[in-house]
Amino acid sequence: MEGRVSELAELSLLQALRLKGRVAPEAAAAATGVSEAEAEAALQGLTARDLASQAKASFRITAAGKERLAELLDAERVAVDQGALEPAYEDFDEVNSDLKAVVTAWQLKDGDTPNDHTDATYDAGVIERLAALHERFQPLLGRIVEIAPRLEPYRTRFASAIEKVQAGEHSFVARPIADSYHTVWFEFHEELIGLLGRTRAEEAAAGRAV
Repeated sequence: MEGRVSELAELSLLQALRLKGRVAPEAAAAATGVSEAEAEAALQGLTARDLASQAKASFRITAAGKERLAELLDAERVAVDQGALEPAYEDFDEVNSDLKAVVTAWQLKDGDTPNDHTDATYDAGVIERLAALHERFQPLLGRIVEIAPRLEPYRTRFASAIEKVQAGEHSFVARPIADSYHTVWFEFHEELIGLLGRTRAEEAAAGRAV
């Protein structure tokens, strides 16, 4: 376990800090698939090496941490089978378009009317669409995780988000500051973009960014 925590501190935790901006040990644990105590110990280790900084109960990546992360991501990208990841990403793009449509429906009714979430029937319909998309996404998610094993924790994160939504915690559809389904999706998409050596600006220009 010590080796695994060290590896996560060198890549997964730094990546979580970059993607989230400010991270508490609980969120770091969810993002990396280790216990909260292990995540906190690893975060403290990053801080001791000036790769992260701590403010009260949360941590942020430093300039040195960003440089180290870039090195580690470059090495990971070389090790990933790009020939397998490229077609998987093309398939992801199709599901991504569906996810964007679901999130838009959650935020707007009839395309331009803000959804005030007072229509329970309407919201239930959108949640059914999200749940169906989640189920349809599982085989592709598994395929991508096989190509890039570091992304394994996303299985649990997606499952946790949809379970909370279906249990009535509807903020977990798209709340930005929580591990909502849309937040997890955005981070997963960011991971894929990086693994392919692309940028979000390029993907947005191509219409593929959420």
